[in-house]
Amino acid sequence: MIFTDLWSFYKLKCCDKVKREIKVLSVLIVLAMLVMVSGCTGQDTTGDNGTDEATTTKEATIGYVLWDGEIASTNVMKLVLEEAGYDVEIIAVDAGALYQGLADSQFDFTTSAWLPQTQKNYWERYGEDIDSVAVNLEDCRIGLVVPAYVTIDSIDELNDNRDQFKSQIIGIDPGAGIMSTTETAIDEYGLEYDLISSSSAGMTASLKRSVDAGDWTVVTLWSPHWAFNSFELKYLEDPMEIYGEADHVETLARMGLQEDDPQLYEIIGRFNWTHDDIQSVMSDLADGMSEEDAARKWVDNNPEKVSEWIGEN
Repeated sequence: MIFTDLWSFYKLKCCDKVKREIKVLSVLIVLAMLVMVSGCTGQDTTGDNGTDEATTTKEATIGYVLWDGEIASTNVMKLVLEEAGYDVEIIAVDAGALYQGLADSQFDFTTSAWLPQTQKNYWERYGEDIDSVAVNLEDCRIGLVVPAYVTIDSIDELNDNRDQFKSQIIGIDPGAGIMSTTETAIDEYGLEYDLISSSSAGMTASLKRSVDAGDWTVVTLWSPHWAFNSFELKYLEDPMEIYGEADHVETLARMGLQEDDPQLYEIIGRFNWTHDDIQSVMSDLADGMSEEDAARKWVDNNPEKVSEWIGEN
């Protein structure tokens, strides 16, 4: 009798243990299923054709120089590409580093190439390793510029008026093509002047101070530029044609971009605008608007052109 009772007790305890283990196992199975379902709903792996494909982020890197026009075009293009679904990084460098960066594939593209004259030396050095995509702005002139009230009209008159100009030509960043061209002009014309390196912002600030005071000044400048809307200016004639014919601005890309990202290549190949377009952005920048806000204003005011570049028209 005693043994019978012990056996019954033993069977009861075993059944309870099994039941507990089954319950624990059931809970673990349910939790595993929930984790699997959560993982599946957190990612989209279905393509347009119904097949599974990984979701990837499109990226683009733009190199540019810190000239007002190139700040304008780069920030506009950044917003355009973001509308097309790209994560965009913009990197400011001097002209030499820009060309070297494209040749070394550090940047995907730039809208900042002034050719065939201003950045000729960089193109001659790196051009074989860079893809010329398209011209994005026509008829871009560079040269020496003075206020309209200055009574000389030609570069070869500068030496006779050194005192008025303090024997200085106010330039921009030393790596810019216009600076090397101006150094050539100083040599060829035999100018007894110092070329003062600065920046685009520093040059225009100096120009404004001189105009406000009615002083004579000569600066390296190019068009389009907001300064021509803000001040009455004129180019000095260049009898020796050191500054050459008017440039255009090109979009350049790293080699292989067309194969790596055909969509991006097509968008930047369609990018083309006018002096009025770029000047409106540059004027807003000069008035103190942030780069992103000035670019956003232009993009919002020109939806048809943006759609054309993206390829939606």
